[in-house]
Amino acid sequence: MDPEDKSPTIVVEDTTESLDELSEYLDVLSSSARLKILKFLEKKPRDARSISHEIETSYENTKKHLDKLMSIGVIKKGAGLGAPTSKGIHPVWQYSIVPGGLESIIRNLGLFSNTRVQIIGGEISKRLESVKSTLSQEVLGNVPAAIVLGGPEDGRIFLLRNDTVRVGRIDPERPADATGDADVELSGVYTAVTRISKPHGKFLLKKNAWYFEDCGSTGGSVLNNARLEPHVPTLVNDGDLLEFAKGAGGAKLLLIIPKIHK
Repeated sequence: MDPEDKSPTIVVEDTTESLDELSEYLDVLSSSARLKILKFLEKKPRDARSISHEIETSYENTKKHLDKLMSIGVIKKGAGLGAPTSKGIHPVWQYSIVPGGLESIIRNLGLFSNTRVQIIGGEISKRLESVKSTLSQEVLGNVPAAIVLGGPEDGRIFLLRNDTVRVGRIDPERPADATGDADVELSGVYTAVTRISKPHGKFLLKKNAWYFEDCGSTGGSVLNNARLEPHVPTLVNDGDLLEFAKGAGGAKLLLIIPKIHK
């Protein structure tokens, strides 16, 4: 571990109930077939037979995979209509991703990673990083992301697709054509965050590394409990916690930054 890493460390005995639950959670997400199912269900609900054909496994195995995914609350099932046949159209159970389900997975894994969980006498730390890396690649397409923690937008994911990404609170006076997916634009409820038009800060990609620069915001920015100097780009890493204006009206972002292969 980096000796200068200021993020909290949690040491968990491998006999605790919470550790068992984490292990079961990782087991569900470590299956490539289940990741394929999640990817297949991203666009619209599907029935079990359609899913079994897509992932090229038996109907019985598909049902087992679906049950596992439902057990962690990432998918749900509801009545729907099957494909037309010579005997007409029949009702079937269709499976779909729970709203915010994928974001919840990334958030959960990111939070465990951020606390630098160390397992005494176990290998769960390595499994956690492996599953998190795979999910990042399969779900986010290996694109860096910032996940909102707390407040009305808790769990919302912003993908950092451009080399420069502005961060701030939504600005009602900002022209509609000035908005876009490239910005991390937070709800107006986060009143202590400077409006996006100024902005509060910005992410910068330079020489295959990501930095965050506070743009002279009123409330300031804090990285892993260390206040940042305004207008000074600071290196950020996977699992870092970035806070804008501590306290009421502030916002927190958990950073998911996959390794960049040169």
